[in-house]
Amino acid sequence: MRTIEVDQITQAIAKMCMEACYYLPDDVYSALLKGQQTEESPLGKDILGQIIKNADIAKNEDRPICQDTGMTVIFMEIGQDVHFTGGCLEDAVNAGVAKGYTEGYLRKSVVAEPLFNRKNTTNNTPAVLHTSIVPGDKVKIKLAPKGFGSENKSALKMLVPADGVEGVKKVVLDTIIHAGENPCPPIVVGVGIGGTMEKAAILSKKALVRSINKRNEHPEYAKLEAELLELINKIGIGPQLGGTTTALAVNIEWYPTHIAGLPVSVNISCHATRHAEIEL
Repeated sequence: MRTIEVDQITQAIAKMCMEACYYLPDDVYSALLKGQQTEESPLGKDILGQIIKNADIAKNEDRPICQDTGMTVIFMEIGQDVHFTGGCLEDAVNAGVAKGYTEGYLRKSVVAEPLFNRKNTTNNTPAVLHTSIVPGDKVKIKLAPKGFGSENKSALKMLVPADGVEGVKKVVLDTIIHAGENPCPPIVVGVGIGGTMEKAAILSKKALVRSINKRNEHPEYAKLEAELLELINKIGIGPQLGGTTTALAVNIEWYPTHIAGLPVSVNISCHATRHAEIEL
């Protein structure tokens, strides 16, 4: 049994919040550079150059890449041989978010109640926390500040098995076409397939914290990722004002599902697909 003080979690989360908002991940930055080289539209090429310049300034000056520093989404894999001491794990996570967003001078965007009294919580808490218990004595944390310009354009569709691969493609493409330039492309597209309604949505979010350089381990899903990326980039939305670089990547995560169902969720992320990862 390994003991971890929850304050370690707080400190790690605080640092990750700041770094994720300041520094664009290498995989996304490299994809933007590649997109600028291959973009066929002169205007799109120029916009990609401005996006890259903005990321460079943010990194060099420790400033947020975007003014929307998002709602903090956290995936935590907890080894079953870990014992937390010093307080409640969820409280420690939220304390880390509050510390990171306050000390990092990041915009606080969370309201305490969503419908009748939308009052700001003033520290960007609570986080959206997803935990899973795994073998071992380590804790792996993946954190993503999720902006809502792209989040608002995401979608969930409950298909039936007869819809098949073509049905999944249609859901993804219809979602991207409907979103248009609003999610601040070039985008990264997370797709969740299977499970139940809520599982598919979580899978699509989890897909966005996977490196865009890493394809799905299942060859048929990896092939579908490539096909969808090609189809999306033929739509013509481009880097906000037209072009051939609408998306940088499509990441798919899947899960077993019921014999009568085929849930599909599409979660869009803007060009600032921010994520950080640490293992304790």
